[in-house]
Amino acid sequence: MKNKQDYVKVAFVGGGTGGHIYPGLAVADELRKICKNNNINLKVCWIGNSVGMDKSIVEKNIDQFGEKSADVFYGIPSGKLRRYFSIRNFFDLFKIFAGFIVSFFVLLKEKPKVLFSKGGFVSVPPCICAKLLKIPVYTHECDFTPGLATKINSKFVKNILISYEETASYFSKSIAQKTIVTGNPVRPVFYTADAKKGLEFLEVDKENLKKPILLVLGGSLGAKQINDLVKENLDWLCSKFFVVHQTGEKNVDDAKVQNVSSEVELNYKSYPFIYSQMPDVIAASDVILSRAGANSIWECATLGKPMVLVPLCGSGTRGDQEDNASFFEKSGGALVLARENATSEKLKECLDIMSDASKRESFVQANYSLTKNTNPAEKIAKSNPESNEYSFSSCTM
Repeated sequence: MKNKQDYVKVAFVGGGTGGHIYPGLAVADELRKICKNNNINLKVCWIGNSVGMDKSIVEKNIDQFGEKSADVFYGIPSGKLRRYFSIRNFFDLFKIFAGFIVSFFVLLKEKPKVLFSKGGFVSVPPCICAKLLKIPVYTHECDFTPGLATKINSKFVKNILISYEETASYFSKSIAQKTIVTGNPVRPVFYTADAKKGLEFLEVDKENLKKPILLVLGGSLGAKQINDLVKENLDWLCSKFFVVHQTGEKNVDDAKVQNVSSEVELNYKSYPFIYSQMPDVIAASDVILSRAGANSIWECATLGKPMVLVPLCGSGTRGDQEDNASFFEKSGGALVLARENATSEKLKECLDIMSDASKRESFVQANYSLTKNTNPAEKIAKSNPESNEYSFSSCTM
């Protein structure tokens, strides 16, 4: 046991979207709780994109003790690893090279006991640099199918933590031996989410509200497709639901509604982005209309929320959201509007079902059954040296 003055440093890397950040913050929060219980002071260093919203998300996240999840944020240059030809690939090579240089010196300066990667293109240089510096590396893949960054990082890590058993089959046999099924980390605040606080934030009186609350999410960056569907059908939506719409900070202007009816005025609220209040807002909601990013759907499932998922499809994506959505649809926790089915007519059909409380109940129970008695973030953060399954937190003890 270490004395009160002892402390350890752990580095985390992830960024580009909230899905590459929030699960890592969940692990950081659980690790801090473990360290507190063992009288160890923990310093969490986060490495993310030098541009974009990574810094804002990380620095605003608060753990269950009211402390910041990360003690320091380091922004590094990041280029995208595309699987197709683009002139931007040439310029991004320079960003990736710069990312290696900055990562190396950050890790050399901080000397963390371990590096935990949550993926995204920004994670590749730090993972390789950590391997060179003999710092143990662990990576987590939250999607059903592994992304390119995870496939690259898998060659430099001790273990690959995955959310679904089937994900192991997408790696080579030698790499698959390093996989461990943990589930997808959800921040501790989701296990104590308070619907009453969510209603207070939304300034909604549930007792006098005769409609279910529909929460519309498009991921941390927003989703133009979903925003457009909402705008096109806003009168109908507000006749069935009280609509809470997170537009995404990049889509605030496009999502603005004007000259609305009194029904919409009374039953529609929009926000560019909901930060620390999000767990409580989800807890207060009855139905979720969302993209199918692995992070958000696991958070919603943890709170037992029925979902209508509109996965990101097309040539600009590797199809991971379609796979995620398909898993939850087959499990009975969601309805899916993909590709040609992502129409106003199909949207109304799905939400007609979700407007009925008795029909929603089967989706609620399906999602609870998927996530009950599990805390993936705690599982990842806890040391379990006897089973030799993984030893992430044992690196800090």
